[in-house]
Amino acid sequence: MADQNEKPVFFFDIDNCLYSKSLDIHRMMAELIDRFFETHLNLSQEEANELHYRYYREYGLAIEGLVRHHKVNALEYNSKVDDALPLEEVIKPNPELRKLIQDIDTSKVQTWLFTNAYITHGKRVVKLLGIDDLFEGITFCDYGSDKFFCKPHVEMYDKAMQEAGIKSNEKCYFVDDSFINCEAAHKRGWKTAHLLDPKDPEPPKQAAKHQIRSLQELRDIFPEVFRSTSG
Repeated sequence: MADQNEKPVFFFDIDNCLYSKSLDIHRMMAELIDRFFETHLNLSQEEANELHYRYYREYGLAIEGLVRHHKVNALEYNSKVDDALPLEEVIKPNPELRKLIQDIDTSKVQTWLFTNAYITHGKRVVKLLGIDDLFEGITFCDYGSDKFFCKPHVEMYDKAMQEAGIKSNEKCYFVDDSFINCEAAHKRGWKTAHLLDPKDPEPPKQAAKHQIRSLQELRDIFPEVFRSTSG
């Protein structure tokens, strides 16, 4: 039985979630991933693109397929892909986002970052957004370990809960832009919000109970998490 007194945790995904998908960082990243596949596996551009997306669909992360099937060094991959992105040119401080996270009542809820990226990328993004001081910790995909997991694998959610010090799934809040990540969290009993970009098509079915088009909607769907604005 989970401790009734344990503090709930709000897990925030980072990429395409804390910053807008319209910044096109996903496309920049995809191009670097394809280039890595071409260079390291001696593939044509078309073959690289096809394999990249197949691994993404199968494993939730292209790097997992590379490590699993091609013995690629994940830290080398990270240096050529995530750490090579010119994020400083694209991501700027976001005062509206900062205010949203500051309005979370941290006497009641702990805020935590939860990403499939490596620690270097995750920390760089939140620093550029100007919100790096508002989270109590980060759970990341540990490319440096022999066997690493990423969302939507159950082991990754277990890891996040363990690192954030929470045992009860019902006390976990979560927002992510990935359908499969939200679906997996929802099935565990996490209070989940699937973030769609304003331009994204409506999915055939919802990934979770809540589907939002802006992080600001978190105030409406999870009012208990935020400080009262009255008075």
